[in-house]
Amino acid sequence: MRHYASRPAQPIPAATGAPRSDWQTLSKLAPYLWEYRWRVGLALFFLLAAKGANVSVPLLLKHLVDTLDINAHDPRALLVVPVGLLLAYAGLRLSTSAFTELRELVFAKVSFGASKQIALEVFNHLHALSLRFHLERQTGGMSRDIERGTRALQSLVSYSLSTIVPTLVEVVLVLVILGWRFDRGYVWITLSALVVYITFTVTVTEWRSRFRREMNELDSQAHSRAIDALLNYETVKYFNNETFEARRYEDGLEAYRRAQIKSQTTLSMLNTGQQLIIALSLMALLWRATQGVVAGRLTLGDFVMVNAFMIQLYIPLNFLGVLYREVKQSLTDLDRMFVLLEREREVADAPGAPNLTVSGGCVCFENVAFAYDPARPILHGVSFEIPAGKTVAVVGASGAGKSTLARLLYRFYEVTDGRITIDGQDIRAVTQASLRGAIGIVPQDTVLFNDTVGYNIGYGRADASPLEVTAAARAAHIHDFIAATPKGYATMVGERGLPLSAGEKQPVAIARTLLKNPPVLIFDEATSALDSANERAIQAELKSAAQGKTALVIAHRLSTIADSHEIVVLEQGRIIERGTHAALLALDGHYAQMWLLQQAAETLALD
Repeated sequence: MRHYASRPAQPIPAATGAPRSDWQTLSKLAPYLWEYRWRVGLALFFLLAAKGANVSVPLLLKHLVDTLDINAHDPRALLVVPVGLLLAYAGLRLSTSAFTELRELVFAKVSFGASKQIALEVFNHLHALSLRFHLERQTGGMSRDIERGTRALQSLVSYSLSTIVPTLVEVVLVLVILGWRFDRGYVWITLSALVVYITFTVTVTEWRSRFRREMNELDSQAHSRAIDALLNYETVKYFNNETFEARRYEDGLEAYRRAQIKSQTTLSMLNTGQQLIIALSLMALLWRATQGVVAGRLTLGDFVMVNAFMIQLYIPLNFLGVLYREVKQSLTDLDRMFVLLEREREVADAPGAPNLTVSGGCVCFENVAFAYDPARPILHGVSFEIPAGKTVAVVGASGAGKSTLARLLYRFYEVTDGRITIDGQDIRAVTQASLRGAIGIVPQDTVLFNDTVGYNIGYGRADASPLEVTAAARAAHIHDFIAATPKGYATMVGERGLPLSAGEKQPVAIARTLLKNPPVLIFDEATSALDSANERAIQAELKSAAQGKTALVIAHRLSTIADSHEIVVLEQGRIIERGTHAALLALDGHYAQMWLLQQAAETLALD
């Protein structure tokens, strides 16, 4: 038999580590884009065609102006010669737009496809993380990170391959033409302006990025507070704390507003500096071109061409500043989503792990020790067996470790020491999917999806037919209640099932577990929320459902587990008594005292 060395429970890695560089973030996009490499190549071809047509427009304008200037006194030339140039001008403008739209059309599948793929990967990864992570998370902030990260991915991919590259191509083409048609002075003026512009933009934007990160943190914090208050609506009402929650939310929004103002102020500084650089460079180029025309070295068409080139460069250069800011913001947002994706799994399948094979369903806890926190152990050397087809109950005071046994059996956590087996197979040696597929649970705290009653029952087995869902509801004694509602099984239960009472939610949980029909069952205080009449009815159905199955019952009401094959009494994570109901009463120990106290309490309640 294969054995596993025990290891202490490891703490979850921090959500944020050393800051990731922008290139590292961009490199993580490469595998997603490689899947669409042919589309990327085609999009780049259309990009070059569009920019080639766009850069040809000023050259055409030069010829048109020079033709008009030369033939200023020839009426026939003024009517005939420019017609072809005007048609070519219209054709180039149309080609620029057509090739740009083709590029966008081809590249749309790349942007949206990569965004969908990574968002789905993050979603699946979050479900693969341990229960510890989900107990410590902030749902509102995390959902905000995923939302912003997905949106940032689309923006970043689109900006990078649809705007940054076209702008760089256009700048290179213009510099080549200026150096070829004129002297190098035009090239040096343009290059100097570009270097100063880019240096200024990068420096100021890097300085501003901390304000963006601060805005993200404060936005997520305010959103988390709002979501938390809304999810706990009833608790807020119980303690009359609407004003308190509104004040907390307002504090978060006010901090976010101040961060927004800082960001906007620095943005205005950046925009003003960029416009100054562009204006000075444009003035220098036009002054040089004017001198050339006056001296006779340049034609009027050359002057118009230089001016047109500068106007064409002015727009992408101006947008390049905005683009860089957007890219930096997108990288910041995307990095937070990659941090979630890189969160290490605390519980992972062993390499090449086989599926669990259940023959009888015998469950064994062998010297199991566990601690959520190494400084506070929960279980100490717990050993007991649930024979195949039998029911074993675990009782004890709150905090004794009863529900922890269920979480360990489901492998939400790894045991610190010892092992748990099903039919002799260490549950760490098999896949988690097959393990959880073989176990069904009715938890103490039932949480339902914001969907219909039928959907929540059918969640126990996704391929179940409506008749099977109805049969499970009948077995859980909830069919009559559902049928009495106006919409029946199409009745919406609301977020987390809040509109339903605990006594109404619990049968839904029981029904979906009965529908799953697994070989191993866990009843974690399954009837604690029911009244006495419903409890007796449900107990009969639970006993019927447990026939021939291995069942672990975690109970508070001892009357519900009196006929169990064995009863295990836990106290502070240790087994202090075990045996049948009759044997434990005869022992006159801890269990017997619990029984007498509960019997006395029920007698007083009846009186």
